Amino acid sequence: MRTPAEPLVPPRPPGAAHDLRHHGDAEVRDAGADLVDLAVNVRAGTPPAWLRERVAASLGSLAAYPDGRAARRAVAARHGLPQECVLLTAGAAEAFVLLARFLPPPGSDAWRDGGPVVVHPQFTEPEAALLDAGHRVERVVLEERDGFRLDPARVPASAAAVVVGNPTNPTSVLHPASALAALARPGRTLVVDEAFIDAVPGERESLAGLVTELPGRTVVLRSLTKTWGLAGLRIGYVLSDPETVAALERHQPLWPVSSPALAAAEACCEPAALAEAGRAAERTAADRAHLLGRLAEFGELGQATAEPRAPFVLVRHADAAGLRERLRAEGIAVRRGDTFPGLDARWLRLAVRDRATTDRLVRTLAGLGVR
Repeated sequence: MRTPAEPLVPPRPPGAAHDLRHHGDAEVRDAGADLVDLAVNVRAGTPPAWLRERVAASLGSLAAYPDGRAARRAVAARHGLPQECVLLTAGAAEAFVLLARFLPPPGSDAWRDGGPVVVHPQFTEPEAALLDAGHRVERVVLEERDGFRLDPARVPASAAAVVVGNPTNPTSVLHPASALAALARPGRTLVVDEAFIDAVPGERESLAGLVTELPGRTVVLRSLTKTWGLAGLRIGYVLSDPETVAALERHQPLWPVSSPALAAAEACCEPAALAEAGRAAERTAADRAHLLGRLAEFGELGQATAEPRAPFVLVRHADAAGLRERLRAEGIAVRRGDTFPGLDARWLRLAVRDRATTDRLVRTLAGLGVR
């Protein structure tokens, strides 16, 4: 018997219910440099000069087809895994599409007890990719009263596939690795989106090193976009068992990752780069603490998570939509929250920035009469 959860969600036309295709870049698109960007979760001041130089150096080889072997070895070594456990992708977004195509086809016996489960609120692209592939998606919606924390018991025991983010976008919750591991079981594909885990000091609670050890099939997705500022280059990767990686690779086109992106992947896995990323994670934690301290000055802004751990925070305001527009008029862009299933028009997501930027936000909020 299927454990009760949220009703099955059939494919919906664009614009209906939550807009799963809305992302933070829409808040700043066409705005040029006129807006302070608190809407997009890419670390400011990136990519660093040394990384730009590495990417630029790869341009001399553009006449040759991309060769991902060195980058694949570098990613594998970074995680202590065989290279057969690594698949390079054009950003984590491509990986969601590959997974949606890789899963058993809609209507097959694998889904007799319900469709793939997506744990919300979280990044909406996984569900959008599943819907595009014809799957009927089942949602498990975490609740504000629980701090949006994962209770593995909420997920139907019969679910053949489960998708969850860690730390989760937009809630900034870092789920314990033990809670995620409790979702792994024979016959299930567990997908953990770790796009922001390198912004967590020590990458605590990651399942990257356990992808071949947990029961069933575990798939961990990583992105180099956030910490290194490579959204325009499109580079990410999948970590899983060799059989799953090979199956996903069969759904890719030939040469899916460009030579400059491969150069970036290799460079970002070097010891000096990992050390730099670790320092950046520590600075982000300090800047986040400063942001939370300043936001606490406003009783009208409610914090969603007791201990946010990602490079963004989720806040609540009675007139969040109006506040977002007023902030934009003052030159500050923030991310609306009502496009995430499980959230409504009371929510805003704010990227963590340096203290000077946070202080400007606070002065603007005070000037707008937020109390």
